[in-house]
Parts: sequence; C-alpha cells; structure tokens
Amino acid sequence: MTFVVGEQCIKCKHTDCVEVCPVDCFYEGPNFLVIHPDECIDCALCEPECPVDAIYSEDELPEDQQVFLELNAELAEVWPNITEMKEPPADAEEWANKPNKLELLER
Repeated sequence: MTFVVGEQCIKCKHTDCVEVCPVDCFYEGPNFLVIHPDECIDCALCEPECPVDAIYSEDELPEDQQVFLELNAELAEVWPNITEMKEPPADAEEWANKPNKLELLER
C-alpha cells in the first residue's frame, strides 16, 4: 500500500510532508508533489503534516481522487526527488480550498 498526494496539493505545494519522510519518496513538479508508490513504506508520517489535507492512504483515497493514484506513480518517474522543506508558493493560501484544480496541474 502507498500514500497518495491528491488535488489539494496543486498550486499549494507545501513541503512539510517531505521533511518527515524517512525514505525520501516525494517528487516535485512545477506546482504539485507526488509520492513514489514503490518507495513509500506506508509509515503515515506525512499525512498529518500536510496543512491542506492533500495526502491520503491508498485505501482511503476518495472516489473523486482516484486518478491521482496513477498520476503519482507516473510523475514520480520523471520529476526530481525532493528531500528538504521549501517555502510554499506565495499564493498557496489562495489556492488551498479551491475545487477542480486538476486542470491546473503542470507537468
């Protein structure tokens, strides 16, 4: 099983989760983070660290977020690994609770 970064992360991209990951399984894109499913050890340390509740256990992934299971796996293969916390985008709070951000995902 793995954890999955969902839609709430798009354009928010807080990296609090990265700091606590013991296996460095986060990967960073232009405006979104993903978790590599083959590297995640299901420790659950990242989930409570996300200030926008964008991280889900695979078995608790909401139906409307299922596409992110595949996106995390796909994008983790091409994006660079991130191992240290960074400042979130300046407008992260403006995007925190906006719905339907999938179309804004930059690859």
